[in-house]
Amino acid sequence: ELSIQNGILTTQASRFAYCIDPQEQAINWIKNKEAAHNLKICTMNDPDFLKHLEMSIKYGFPFLFKDCDEYLDPVIDNVLEKNIKGASGREFIMLGDKEVDYDPNFRLYLTSKLPNPKLTPSHFGKSMVINYQVTLKGLEDQLLSVIVGMERKELEETRERLIQETSTNKKLLKDLEDALLRELATSTGNMLDNVELVQTLEETKTKATEVMDKLKEAVKTSADIERLRDGYRPAAKRGAILFFVLSDMATVSPMYQYSLANYLEVFRISLKKSIPDSILEKRLRNIIDTLTYNVYNYACTGLFEKHKLLYSFQMTAQIEMQEDRVKQEELDFFIKGNIALEKSKRQKPHKWLPDQGWEDMIRLVEVFPDDFGSLLEDVEKHGRDWKRWYELEAPESAAFPSPKYQQLTNIRKLLLLRCFRVDRVFRGIQDYVSHAMGEKYNKPPVINFEEIYGTSSPNVPIVFILSPGTEPANDLMKLVDRVEGMGQNKLKMLAMGQGQEKAALTLLENCVARGMWLLLQNCHLLVKWLRELEKALEKISKPHPDFRLWLTTDPTPDFPIGILQRSMKVVTEPPNGLMLNLRSTFFKIPSAAFTDAVHPAFRPLVFALAFFHAVVQERRKYGKVGWNIPYDFNESDFQVCMLIMETYLTKAYEQRDTKIPWNSLKYLIGEVMYGGRAIDSFDRRILNTYMDEYMGDFIFDTFQPFHFFKNTEVDYFIPPEPEDNGTKEVYMEYIESLPIANTPEVFGLHLNAEIGYYTQQAKDIWMQLIEMQPQTGDSGGGISREEFIANIASDVLSKLPAGYDLDKIRKKYGLDVSPTTVVLLQELERFNNLISRMGKSLRELKRALAGEVGMSAELDEVSKALFNGMLPGIWRKLAPATLKSLANWMLHFLRRNQQYQSWINDGEPAVIWLSGLHIPESYLTALVQATCRKNGWPLDRSTLYTQVTHWSEPDEVAERAHQGCFVHGLYLEGAAWDKENACLIKQRPKELIVDLPILKVIPIEAHKLKLQNTFRTPVYTTSQRRNAMGVGLVFEADLATTDHISHWTLQGVCLILNTD
Repeated sequence: ELSIQNGILTTQASRFAYCIDPQEQAINWIKNKEAAHNLKICTMNDPDFLKHLEMSIKYGFPFLFKDCDEYLDPVIDNVLEKNIKGASGREFIMLGDKEVDYDPNFRLYLTSKLPNPKLTPSHFGKSMVINYQVTLKGLEDQLLSVIVGMERKELEETRERLIQETSTNKKLLKDLEDALLRELATSTGNMLDNVELVQTLEETKTKATEVMDKLKEAVKTSADIERLRDGYRPAAKRGAILFFVLSDMATVSPMYQYSLANYLEVFRISLKKSIPDSILEKRLRNIIDTLTYNVYNYACTGLFEKHKLLYSFQMTAQIEMQEDRVKQEELDFFIKGNIALEKSKRQKPHKWLPDQGWEDMIRLVEVFPDDFGSLLEDVEKHGRDWKRWYELEAPESAAFPSPKYQQLTNIRKLLLLRCFRVDRVFRGIQDYVSHAMGEKYNKPPVINFEEIYGTSSPNVPIVFILSPGTEPANDLMKLVDRVEGMGQNKLKMLAMGQGQEKAALTLLENCVARGMWLLLQNCHLLVKWLRELEKALEKISKPHPDFRLWLTTDPTPDFPIGILQRSMKVVTEPPNGLMLNLRSTFFKIPSAAFTDAVHPAFRPLVFALAFFHAVVQERRKYGKVGWNIPYDFNESDFQVCMLIMETYLTKAYEQRDTKIPWNSLKYLIGEVMYGGRAIDSFDRRILNTYMDEYMGDFIFDTFQPFHFFKNTEVDYFIPPEPEDNGTKEVYMEYIESLPIANTPEVFGLHLNAEIGYYTQQAKDIWMQLIEMQPQTGDSGGGISREEFIANIASDVLSKLPAGYDLDKIRKKYGLDVSPTTVVLLQELERFNNLISRMGKSLRELKRALAGEVGMSAELDEVSKALFNGMLPGIWRKLAPATLKSLANWMLHFLRRNQQYQSWINDGEPAVIWLSGLHIPESYLTALVQATCRKNGWPLDRSTLYTQVTHWSEPDEVAERAHQGCFVHGLYLEGAAWDKENACLIKQRPKELIVDLPILKVIPIEAHKLKLQNTFRTPVYTTSQRRNAMGVGLVFEADLATTDHISHWTLQGVCLILNTD
C-alpha cells in the first residue's frame, strides 16, 4: 500500500520528488523504471553535472541526482520550481545564465541516503519530499518472498506469475471498456443497424466474461497461496525486527550504517545454513534461531565492546515486545525512571536508600500498581530484610526479600533492581538477555581475520574502525602470508594524508586488475576524498576475484554513508583485562630480544614495563577516576621504552657499572614517553607514582620480595628465572597462570571504582536507549507526547524567577565596589541571560506545539529533552557545567537564585555555596585580591591554602572568616573523611561520594606556606573532572593525611562541587 502511494506521488505529483532513501529502494526502482528512457545519474559534487542536466532538459530524458544531502545547489532552483518561460511555440528554462529549451517529458528525481535529513521549509516548498524508508510491515513482506522463494520455489513463482497475469488482465479489461465506449461515442444512425458495433459488443462481452473468470480464479488461487505463505511469516517478522534494531544503531554512532542489500545477503546465508526439517514448525524454529544468531554475530563484528550489550538488550526487548511479553511503558520506566520535576512529599524511610531510587520506587508504584502496589509499605516495614538484600555483592541473582516479587516477569525484576542498585543494572541486563535469548547472546564472537577474509568478496570493502591502541596492519600482513596464492608482494599499503589522493586511485586500479590487496590507512584524515573513492568503487564492474580493499579509520561522523553501507565493518580493540593485555604485549616481543640481552636485570625490567603498560591501559576502563583524559597509550610506546632500557642497561654492563640508572629510565619512560602523552598535570602525577612504585633497586631485594599486588587470592610479582634458562617462555607460563579478571585494587584503586564503572555503564546504556526509542506516540498515562511536553514547559515556566534589575543593584553598591561584589554583578548578568533564554524557548515551544508557529530544529531539540527529562542543550550552554537530570537541575537552579537573593539583601554570605556560582574560580580570585589589597601583599606571590573545619552545616558557623572564606557543598570522591582525626581515610564499601565538612579557604603569601602530611587535591566542577581543554578545574585544596601521598594519588581522590 505504502509503496504504491510513494510510486504515485513520485510520478504524478506537481513537484519533482526528493526521496529519503537510506535502503536504496527508491533509487533501484527509478533505475528499473527509467532505464529504457536513457536515465542520467549524477551527484551534486560532479564537476560536469550541469552539462548532463542541460542535455536531459533539452531532449526530455529523466535525470537522477543521488546522494543529495541537506544542501541543494541553488543553480537548479528554476528547474525545481518549474519556472518555464516562453510561448507555446518554444518553452525554455533558465539554468544558471543559460536559456535551455524545455521538453515536457523531462523528469527530475533527487534521492538522499540520510535516514533523517534536516530539511528546511524551502526543500518542502520546491520539491515533493517522499519517505521511502522501508517499514516493518513492508520489510516483512519482502523477506517473506525471499523465504518462500527458497523454501517453496514453485509457490513463489506461481504467485509472481499470478500478479503479472492479474495486472495484464485488468489492463485488458480497461482497454476493452475504452474501445467499447469509443465505438458507442463515434457510431451514427440506428445502433441496431450497425453490424460492426453489435459484433464488437458481442466480442467484448465474451472477452470480459473470460477475463472476469480469470480474475476470480486468480483471487481464489492467491488466497490459497497466501495461506501457505503465511506459515513462514514468523521467520520474516523476526528478520524485519532484527534489521530495524540493526539500523537503529546508527543513532549510537554514525559508523554503524547497514544497507538492506547486505542484510538480505546475511538473511539468505542464514536460510541456507539452518537445519532442514519436514515439519514446518521445527523448520521455522531452526530458521529463526540461526538467523538471530547470525545477525548478532554479523553486527557484533562491527560494534565497539561498549555497545555490544546495548545491542543485545535492544534486540531482546524488541523481540519480546513483538511477542507481547514486554510493554513500551515498562521499557520507558527502565530507561528514564522518575523524571517528574516535583520531588515527592513522602520521605524515604531508611537512610541507606538512594534518593533517586526512592523517587523511582514511588513512580513504579504509580505506573504498575498490579505488581508493586504494596512495595513502599514492604520496604518501610521490612527494612532490615531489604537492606540485607541491598548490600549483597550480586543482588540481581539473589532472591528478593518478599516471595511475591519472585513471580515477576524478567523485565519487571530489572525495574525493581533499578530502584535499589543502579551499579548492578549492567549485570541485570546480561541476566535478562540470557534468560530471554540464551547465554550465547552475551558472548560476542572473537575477531578472526581468516573468517573475515572467508566471508568477504571483491565487491565489498572491509572497513576497520579503530580504537586507541590498535593497528590491524600487522595482522593483515600475517594473514596475507597464510592465504594461498598470496604473499607480501600482493599486499599494497598506503597511509592516507594530504596529496595521496591520486596515488590511492592509481593503486586501486592496479590492484583491481591484478587481484592484489589494497590497504588504505587512516582514511579519516581525507574524509572529503572518500566520496571520490565511493564513485571509483561504483564504477568497478568486474574486479579480479582475488582483489580485496581494506580501509582503516577512526570513528568520524563525516564518513560517506555509501561506503559504510556496502562494506563489512570490523572493530578492532585492545584486549580487555590485565592478563590478556600482558599476554598480547609479551606475544609481540621477539624471542631473540629476550635471549640476546646481556644485562641480567633486562628481562625482569621488561616484565615490569609490560605490567606498567597494561596497568596504564586498563585504568582507562574506570573513567574519570582512572584518567582525566583517556590517553591512547599503545604498542609503540612500549617498544620504544624497551629499546631505551636495552640501550641504557647494555651501556651500564659494558662500563661494568653495577648501578642501574633508575633516574634516567624513570624520567624517559614516565615523563617523556608515556608522560609525553599526558597533558593533564594530575594524570602525570599518577604516571610518576607508578614509576616510583615499579622501578627501583627494591624489585631485586631478596629479603623482602617485591609484589606489584598481593592479597589472599592472587599474587602479581616478577617471575624468578631458572639459573640456565632466561627465555620468554618462563614469563609466558607465569602470565598464563594469572586470572583473566582482576580487581581495581591491582591499579591502586578502591574496590568502589568497580561500582562507579558499572554505574556509568548503566547510565551510558540508558542515554543511548533514549535516542533509540520511537519519538512518537503517547507518554504513558493516556496523554499524548505533545500534551506531556506542554505540561512540563508550563511547569518550568511557573517556577522561573523574574530577572534581576542590575542598574538598581549597581546603584545600591555605589562607587565603593569590592572585588567580590564585582563577581556578584557578573554572576547576575549570566543568570539573567539564562532566565531570559529559558523563558523565550519555553513560550515559543508552547506556541509551536499549539501549531501557531513552525517547529524549528532548536525547539525540536528542547521538546525532545523535556520529554526525556533531560536538560536542553541551549540552556546547558548558558548554565554552569552539570550532569544532572532536568528535575535535579531545576532544584539546583532555584537554590542558586536563593543564594543570589540573600547576597543582595543580607550582604555576602558567611559560608559561600561555590556550586551555585557560574564561575566559582572568579570568587576565589576576588578573595585573594581583597586580602592582598588589605595587607599590601604582591598579588603574583599570593596563593590559597585550605583547612577542613569540624562543622558540617552552614548554620553552625557563628561568624565569618577574618581572612578568606568558608565553603560548603563540597563532595569527596575516591576517599572518605575522618571527622575525629580530621584526615583522609579509605572509602567505605558502596559509598562512592561523601560530603566534606565545611572548608576554610585562606589566602596566604606563597613563601610562608610550608605543608606537611597533606595531599594536594584537585577541586572540579562535576564528576567529569577536567577535560583535554583544561576546563573543569576550580582550585586545589590541601587535605590532611596519615597515609603516604602515593596511596591517594592512585585512588584518584578529588573534590567535586556537584553530584550527578
